[in-house]
Amino acid sequence: MGNNWYKLDNAAKIYPAAQTSRWAPIFRLSATLNEEVDVEVLNEALVHVLRRMPTMACRLKAGLFWYRLESVEGVPTIEVDVRNPMLRIDSRKSGGFLFRVRCYHCRIAVEFFHAVSDGTGGLTFLLTMVREYLRLRYGAEIPKGERILDCSADPSPDEMEDAFLRHASDESISRKEPLAYTLQGTHIPREEVILTSGTAPTDRLLALARQHNATLGELLTALLIQAIAEVQRGDRSKVRRRRQVKVSVPVNLRPYFNSKSLRNFSSYINVGIDTRLGEHTLDEIISQTHHTMKLGLTEKQLRGRFSGNVALEKTLVIRMLPLVLKNPIMRSIYNYEGKRYISSTLTNIGLVNLPEEMQRYVERLDFLLGPSTSAITQMATISYYNQTSLNFTRTMAESDVERCFFRSLVRMGVPVRVESNRRN
Repeated sequence: MGNNWYKLDNAAKIYPAAQTSRWAPIFRLSATLNEEVDVEVLNEALVHVLRRMPTMACRLKAGLFWYRLESVEGVPTIEVDVRNPMLRIDSRKSGGFLFRVRCYHCRIAVEFFHAVSDGTGGLTFLLTMVREYLRLRYGAEIPKGERILDCSADPSPDEMEDAFLRHASDESISRKEPLAYTLQGTHIPREEVILTSGTAPTDRLLALARQHNATLGELLTALLIQAIAEVQRGDRSKVRRRRQVKVSVPVNLRPYFNSKSLRNFSSYINVGIDTRLGEHTLDEIISQTHHTMKLGLTEKQLRGRFSGNVALEKTLVIRMLPLVLKNPIMRSIYNYEGKRYISSTLTNIGLVNLPEEMQRYVERLDFLLGPSTSAITQMATISYYNQTSLNFTRTMAESDVERCFFRSLVRMGVPVRVESNRRN
């Protein structure tokens, strides 16, 4: 097969096993322009981007022992955006591609199966495609950057590596934790997902964070923990009321290990509070969040967390186990660990700065997490210009967590505009 196939990176190996016939781990990034999108030009830009980022132009193939990524020709058909996005990608309809591009008026959206990349790699893909689209459509000369690639350049081997394998050590850290509180609610149909999007001025959020001696990420994480804890207090189950409220915070590993990989290279830190000890103030939750993150966000701690996964992948028993037997084991691990140790997830890409030549065309950026088996409600945030998007995804009818979260922000003086894809 020559250079036409790639091994799945260490993090990606779990996702094909975890997906079901109706569900897969999906995330979505979008850019809203100030003019209607020309789909034909966008399609040409997509051709150029896939040539520049070949690990995205792949299909999933099952081998005897592991899945692999195999190069696929052409481009996926650009689809019209829908009310219920981020449902499982049907490879028979997508031409084998593990992502889809959607377009609606001024919005360009890309939805990725997590086996291909993480949020940082996905954002690089989106911004590179938007840059190429603007060049083709308007002749815009936009400089490349850390997250904006030049489509006329050749792919770099550094961008295609499995950074987990290169940076793993022989020592690892145990992932055992106290059980977490899990939200309960009325499940909606599987073909639906409820999106609640709040937008708030970034400067007002930063000012509020400074008032509490916190970063914006710490503030938002603490507010989410506080909202879940408020819901927990009304739970009828004494057992669930005694469990910790914990939010999983994904961490981009590239800055810590000087990596340029465009594949998965992220880990996570679970932060939270022990609600058995009493009701926590926001400042107490912020302090707990800050110190937990501070302890975990070191090269040695991060390396220790993902080295265990790499060591497991390398063990002879796992390597020699046929895929047909490996899949149910990996699916059980994914479901068992995910559901037991977290109450929700908050992924924060942070502030995205675009070149001035690109800013004039881009009005808004958004980031959303697809439905999850481990967290019934989860959150993704991204800041651009003076606008921060606070996007909730849930698979239950009740909106208690979002309501508590946004109510707290408004009560503290931050104006929030809230929208939803729900009809009622």
